This record gives sequence, structure tokens and C-alpha cells, in this order.
Amino acid sequence: MNKFLFSNGKIFTGQRWWRDASVLVDDKTIKKVSTHISDKDAKEIRLEGGLLVPAFIDLQLYGGNGQLFGEHPSVESLKATYAYCVSGGALHCMPTVATNSIEVMHAAIEAVRSYQQQQLPGVLGLHLEGPFINATKKGAHIQEFIHAPTLDEVVQLMEKGKDVIKMITLAPEICDPGIIRFLLEQGVLVSAGHTNANYSEAMKAFDMGIPLATHLYNAMSPLQHRSPGMTHAIFNHPNAKASLVADGHHVDFAAITIAKKIMGERLFLITDAVTENKEGLYQHRLDADKYVVADGTLSGSALTMLKAVKNCVSQAGIPLDEAVRMASLYPARAIKADNRLGKIEAKYDAELLWLDEDLNIKGIYSNGSFVSS
Repeated sequence: MNKFLFSNGKIFTGQRWWRDASVLVDDKTIKKVSTHISDKDAKEIRLEGGLLVPAFIDLQLYGGNGQLFGEHPSVESLKATYAYCVSGGALHCMPTVATNSIEVMHAAIEAVRSYQQQQLPGVLGLHLEGPFINATKKGAHIQEFIHAPTLDEVVQLMEKGKDVIKMITLAPEICDPGIIRFLLEQGVLVSAGHTNANYSEAMKAFDMGIPLATHLYNAMSPLQHRSPGMTHAIFNHPNAKASLVADGHHVDFAAITIAKKIMGERLFLITDAVTENKEGLYQHRLDADKYVVADGTLSGSALTMLKAVKNCVSQAGIPLDEAVRMASLYPARAIKADNRLGKIEAKYDAELLWLDEDLNIKGIYSNGSFVSS
């Protein structure tokens, strides 16, 4: 067993800042958060007045470090993607495959299954963004694979992806309600996205149990005063949570400020990050601090979760504690894992970030070990 005692810092528990507290961890579990902790068997990590916060969770990204997962669906690609996540403070992630062929989806399923069977860290499951989306809101997705699903098709997909597919982004207006109910019954996190649903259709989708919406504002029917769409439904429905890409390209920072005031704890961060890729269907080119496809269409971010948090604080006027929750506790709630992730609290998983006052990573504790930068 590895015991560590984190002291001499400012602890953010997920609920409050605690300046005089220490955190005792035993291998993979937080044992105690309190003042005046003493344990002679624990190795002390003095935080030098820095911050200790819960590790971040990224529920949507497509690859990292030169490995686009949908183009190279393999364990090696997942390792590269996870390393990218860790560099930005995300110790859990949900690798995502954009609209693609059934063969690619099956290969992605097998890659995630193999990764998890090898007990490698951090990958929560597979997020399929499409192909059951609305072509009028396809963004950079490939037109030829977009279609409305049949129930048989979805049943076969879930049989293949049992215990691996954890999240599916779809357009509710093109999917039969019976298909959505089936996915919800299978425990899949259904997220409304790449959708042109009108306000009534969107509200009905949330009423029937769809809990999430994918990248607020992007690739969805907009807020219009005479024709409110998906965006307005997300704002209005009390059970609708939504992810958001805080890079300043996908969404103006003023729009983030407005959404936060309306949605409060229902809004959480994702990176929507891609990586340079010069072959295959999704060829992403780095353009300054964003990615585009050949025609210049925005295709993904160059964000890390830490950069998204910093942007929320410096550009959108969101307090640091709330920005950290948007990257940790709130995505944990979205995947119903907030009983073990997203807080620094006894019995929670010991997944911790040590940050300096400028919000740069000084050290990471994960999976029973500590690594300093």
C-alpha cells in the first residue's frame, strides 16, 4: 500500500476551499481530509502553498499526440489520447468517434474493450457522436454515414458494444422514441446533439429521459425569439445538462457567461479536442489554436481541460471553484460517478491535481502513485 499525506496547501474539496487541511490517501482511496492529520507511515507531499483539486474528467475528445482514435482505433491510440488528457489534468476520459462506418465503430469498441481488459487507466468507455444525427447540423461530420437508425441496427450495435459504449450523441428528431427508450434502458448516456430539433421536439426529448446535450450552441438549432430551438430547450428544461467547449472559437466567451448564469450546475466542460491528421476521412489541420478541415470548417479544439478551466476564469468571469467543478464534479454527475469522482472526500478515488497559483500543474496523484512536474 502507498500512503501519501498532502499538506501545506489550499484544498478544494469540490464544495469549499480549506486552507488548513491535509489530505491522507492510501493507495487509490482518499482516507481522510482534515486538519492536524498525522501518519508516520505516509510520505508527506508539501504543496508549497499551492492548490489541491479533484482531477478533471473529459467526456468528449477524439485523440491526442498525433493519434486520431477514429482513424486509428487501437490500444496504442488510446494510450496516446490518455497521455494528452493527463497533460491537461484529465485523469478520466471518454474517447469519441465521430460519424463513421460500422466497421470503424466495431474496431473502436474492440480497442476500448482491450484497453480496459488490460486494466490500463482512465478510459471510462466509448462515446459515439453519430451517425444518428441531423445532416443539416452535421458540422465537420461525414455526410455519407449520417442516417436515421432502425431498432435492429441499434440492438446489434449494443450487443457488440455491451459494457463499452457508454454515451451516444444523436439527434432526437430523427430517431424513433422506441430507439431512444431502448438506449436509455441499456444504461447508455444519450446526449442530444448535431440536431435541428425545434423547441417542442427538444423539450419532449428531455421529458422522455434524455439527460444531456452535446457542445451547447454548436451544431444545434439556435435560440431565436420567434422560433426557439434546442438551445432554448436546454436553457429551460430543469433536467437538461450540457457540455460546452470553452476555447473562444466554438463559443464566444460572453455566450459562456450567459449560459452559466442560466444553467448553473447543469453546465460542464469538454475539450472536443482533435489532433493533427493528414489521412483518412477526418483530416484535421491546426489553424493557430484550433483545428479545421480542408474547407476551413471548424472541426475540433486544441484545448486541454486545464486550459478550458483557465479560460472560464480569465475570459468568462467564472469563479475558480466553479470552473473546477465544471471540469470535475459536474461531468462526474453527468456520468453518475459523483459518488467516487469529482471531490476530495473520504472514500472517494484518490485522483488529485496539485496546481500552483497560476493554475499550472505541479504534480499528479493517480492510480496509487504521485508524479511531480
